Amino acid sequence: MKRKSFIRIASIVGIGISLLGSYACKETKKVKVENSEVVVKDSNVEPFFKLSLAQWSMHKMIREDGVDPYSFAEKAKNWGFTGLEYVSQLYNPELEEAGYSEEAMANFVAKSNAEAEKYGMKNVLIMIDGQGNLAVDDETERNETVEKHKRWVDAAAAMGCHAIRVNLNGSNVPEEWIKNSVDGLTKLATYAKTKNINILVENHGGLSSNGELHAQVMKTVNMDNCGSLPDFGNFCIERKPDSWDCLKEYDKYKGVKELMPYAKAVSAKSNNFDAEGYDTGIDYVQMLKIVKETGYTGFIGVEYEGSEISEEAGIIATRDLLIKAAKEIE
Repeated sequence: MKRKSFIRIASIVGIGISLLGSYACKETKKVKVENSEVVVKDSNVEPFFKLSLAQWSMHKMIREDGVDPYSFAEKAKNWGFTGLEYVSQLYNPELEEAGYSEEAMANFVAKSNAEAEKYGMKNVLIMIDGQGNLAVDDETERNETVEKHKRWVDAAAAMGCHAIRVNLNGSNVPEEWIKNSVDGLTKLATYAKTKNINILVENHGGLSSNGELHAQVMKTVNMDNCGSLPDFGNFCIERKPDSWDCLKEYDKYKGVKELMPYAKAVSAKSNNFDAEGYDTGIDYVQMLKIVKETGYTGFIGVEYEGSEISEEAGIIATRDLLIKAAKEIE
């Protein structure tokens, strides 16, 4: 039933259902409208996923406004989330200056765990950046990258996370990129399996944003702790020279559909919103239909990257859009 029709019927029968009310148990009611029996769903239902916050949504607060990255759990709790997706680079220069020593990593883990426990939050995953290229042509460099990522696997395990997100930077030649990606991921996932940690690849630029090639890598690796992290918006395959503007973009809906069979996490990218609260560049209803059709019920992480409104406002707007879009596909 379309939303306008629903509101009209609800008005006639006076059931007073609020579309943006608080969550409640799902109910189905039958009412009589002009001698016709109409099934009305209670709109106060929980979405099919859990809400987490990607810490990258706060990167300007942390880097420009001096917000303590260890306030992540408190802020996410206040914004209505239950899960935390950490970003490794936001804890530099603290960790980088210490050479990612065992002591520095242990301190990061202890402080993060204490804050998460204090605010009753779930540590979901850690997004790893700046730790080398897992799909680089040079095997020695690739192996060094695997070793650098192992300390983050250990940290994730100590924090009760289920995964780390890695990047497949490297060759731009498809055949070489696939071969190198499979090698790097297999080596890292083999270690991560001993720690009960998943290795997830996000579509994050270059050939990793080619859904078909990305899915081929997942299929070839064929390990139960190696999967994808589909991002609704990161499908730029090639950018303009000396610019962040995208020159060549992969079809985002096709890409998410190709990656979802391997997904162990999902990222809801957002930038700008229209007057009704919908993202101007991504059809969230269509995206959530794709996600739901695969049977996914895990965390969806809010990752706001816009600049027209504040990060806090963008985070809340994206959270609300996810909830609204989920109701529209019930």
